[in-house]
Amino acid sequence: MASRKPLQLLFFLALLFLSGGALAGAAAGSTTTNGTASAAGAAAPAAITRAGGIRSLASSSPSSQGGGVFSLDRYGARGDGRHDDTRALAKAWKAACASPRPAVVLVPGGKRYLLKLVRLAGPCKSSVVLTVKGTLVASPNRADWSDRDRRHWIVFSAVDKLTVNGGGAVDGNGETWWKHSCKINKAMPCKEAPTALSFHYCTGLRVQDLKIVNSQQIHMSIEDCTNVQLAGLSITASGTSPNTDGIHITRSKDVQVTNCKIKTGDDCMSIENGTHNLYVSKVVCGPGHGISIGSLGDDNSRAEVSGITIDTVQLYGTTNGARIKTYQGGSGYAKDITFQNMIMDNVKNPIIIDQNYCDKDKPCKAQGSAVEVSNVVFKNIRGTTVTKDAIKLNCSKNVPCHGITLQNIDLKMEGGDGAAESTCQNAKWRKSGTVRPQPCTSKN
Repeated sequence: MASRKPLQLLFFLALLFLSGGALAGAAAGSTTTNGTASAAGAAAPAAITRAGGIRSLASSSPSSQGGGVFSLDRYGARGDGRHDDTRALAKAWKAACASPRPAVVLVPGGKRYLLKLVRLAGPCKSSVVLTVKGTLVASPNRADWSDRDRRHWIVFSAVDKLTVNGGGAVDGNGETWWKHSCKINKAMPCKEAPTALSFHYCTGLRVQDLKIVNSQQIHMSIEDCTNVQLAGLSITASGTSPNTDGIHITRSKDVQVTNCKIKTGDDCMSIENGTHNLYVSKVVCGPGHGISIGSLGDDNSRAEVSGITIDTVQLYGTTNGARIKTYQGGSGYAKDITFQNMIMDNVKNPIIIDQNYCDKDKPCKAQGSAVEVSNVVFKNIRGTTVTKDAIKLNCSKNVPCHGITLQNIDLKMEGGDGAAESTCQNAKWRKSGTVRPQPCTSKN
């Protein structure tokens, strides 16, 4: 029996040598989705040693398995905030989108990746997650955007089951755009500026745990999307920055927005034409222009908005609180809308419906048609106003607001300086519970 031990030992060593060589050879021959040799092969023995198994090898070369992590650095990104990393992101996205298995595009932490206009399009073969650990920063050079498309920076289109997350930041470098805005400098021509993040025709979209700062104009736009969840977002820009809406939603349905903090120079949320079945909760807003449905009916257009619930929102120092705004001359409807459980602190217009809204270079002319506003509930709203008109219902003479409910409202003048009031024009309303100020004590 003892004479067999050296033979067994030699056999074991030979088997170990052969299996190790086979593993190393397999690793060296692996390829990425675009057919190039994988760099993971050289690191395979170390990966096996650290984790002690073939599974670690597979994870170190995800593209050889048709899925996994596609890091920008692997596609030539510098991440120094100075060199253009647009192509690296586009390449990483293309590889991930072509993966037959769920894939992750990784923006590594601790770095700043400089980007120009980039379009990340589907359809993809499987679900894709863009995990932003570091910072995506817009080029500070406005010349990098042509007049053919000045409205976009990072655009996602036609992607099903897309998730964007990671806790990192998206920095629009907006200051250079703001100072050229006609709203800041009246001598400048009025031109569009990019939206930081645009999502077009996406289904099953999840955007969560991101910081979006200093966008050139709108921070995030959801357009023509279905089944959307936005959560844990921090959106920040100067209170004087022009047209920097926080979250813009249009032509989209089945959208949820929860646990977001928005501080901008325009609407914290702008809810526009084609939005149906939207639920917003636990949002903190201010500075900014508040939460607005509209503007609707611009340039004699038709607008349709329904099934909107704004619940559990705090507004601090905003121009408006709960607002619906429509242009004269429009058509369509804004209906089945609820603003509830809201706290107003130092807000200029806490509750306002304005069917005579105008944000044009020249005064808007009087027109007979209007977007019909109906079945709107303002419920459980309290706090302070800095103007006497805490409740303002300024509705169309030809298409009056109707089905307006004011329930359990308690709004006082900031600092106790006089009594708050309400005004009504062409509005059919009713009250429920205690409403302060008394609805429509004066009419003009």
